[in-house]
Amino acid sequence: MLLKRVSVNKIAVGLMLFNTVFTTIFSSTVQAQSKKKLTDNQLLDTVQYRTFKYFWNGAEPVSGMAHERIHMDGIYPDNDQTTIATGASGFGVMALLVGIEHHFITRKQGTERFEKIVSFLEKADRFHGAYAHWMLPDGKAKAFGKTDNGGDLVETSFLMQGLLCVRQYYAKGSPEEKKLAARIDKIWKGVDYNWYRQNNHNVLYWHWSPQYAWIENFPVEGYNECLIMYVLAASSPTHTIPAAVYQEGWARSGGIETNIKPFGYLITLKHNVEQGKYVGPLFWAHYSYLGLNPKGLKDKSADYWLHNTDHTLINRAYCVENPKHYKGYGANSWGLTASYSVKGYAAHNSNEKDDLGVIAPTAAISSYPYTPKESMQVIRHLYEDLGDKLWGKYGFYDAYSETADWYPKKYLGIDQGPQVVMIENGRTGLLWKLFMSCPEVKQGLKKLGFTSPQI
Repeated sequence: MLLKRVSVNKIAVGLMLFNTVFTTIFSSTVQAQSKKKLTDNQLLDTVQYRTFKYFWNGAEPVSGMAHERIHMDGIYPDNDQTTIATGASGFGVMALLVGIEHHFITRKQGTERFEKIVSFLEKADRFHGAYAHWMLPDGKAKAFGKTDNGGDLVETSFLMQGLLCVRQYYAKGSPEEKKLAARIDKIWKGVDYNWYRQNNHNVLYWHWSPQYAWIENFPVEGYNECLIMYVLAASSPTHTIPAAVYQEGWARSGGIETNIKPFGYLITLKHNVEQGKYVGPLFWAHYSYLGLNPKGLKDKSADYWLHNTDHTLINRAYCVENPKHYKGYGANSWGLTASYSVKGYAAHNSNEKDDLGVIAPTAAISSYPYTPKESMQVIRHLYEDLGDKLWGKYGFYDAYSETADWYPKKYLGIDQGPQVVMIENGRTGLLWKLFMSCPEVKQGLKKLGFTSPQI
């Protein structure tokens, strides 16, 4: 299975720039009845703001990076409270840009946080340019598994996607901001994507460890959440890959292609799950597309906007059909993805054996650009009807099961980040515009045979 898987500091009056209604929304005295009066825009503002706080006040204090998890009950596996998540940090820096644009924080505050993050990354352990899946506050790699204690090219790519957005945001700023952009550029150019071909194979490998070398032996083939890794590898100005690595590795010389219609929706990319009516968990439609804009993005195998929209609608249709008769499933409560679960962390999807009766709010919320009306229906239900069972300090908790009466007050960074980012992309396209403005990304996409109005 392909899984590897801040309350805002008091800010001076006037800097928040919130109007009276907006301020009232975030007041600690808001009553349940007032929640029902929010417009769609006010509700989206509220969700973005509260979830943004995971990456602002909830950030790891030394590095400014994102915690792997935050448990409001204070109970952590292996007493782990300090783990930094590389991929979630990539999503988090994009969320910080949203925070600046929405005046949750000032530009100066955001810039100072980015300075801290970049300073940490400049000194942190790297393995042929890639960072580990997990890191500690001293910058040392933390093993994700016994033999997975080195470079993680997928999580690194999620981080680079976010950092490139930050680079573009500051590229034409003040002299200090331009210096920050240049430091990010150096970090990006240090990732040796071509080396991760493991002796020039025409595929990219997920892991490498200085202790265990290529023992994980995980060639990354599509389709799953990892498209962004191949796009960035082709885009690298210093360590690029030949197009054949994408065509023969990711696309498997055409083996990635299919033509199925679960619930009547077309899927042209073969998901790495059982076929038939099954498609992968919804994070596959999110992680690579936080910066990579699927609107108008096409290659010979897929129209990525249509594919991701249909992927989402299949997931929704399955939950509405609800073949296992779970409590609460329906048009206002759908969304199967990787999340906490009643049986531990699991990749819930539309394969019945992987459907454990667990809904993750991030699934429908992060699908907002694809299904705005359907996603808003879920957001409103979660906020107004389930309320305090799911709504906490950093937004909606990670997952719940009405069948099991299971509502853990736990957060995962990699699930919180896409909510802030994809809501923003659906509203303004901010992160899509920034990432797609990278000249090397435009060239990389062309190299791989993609077309898009933005390249």
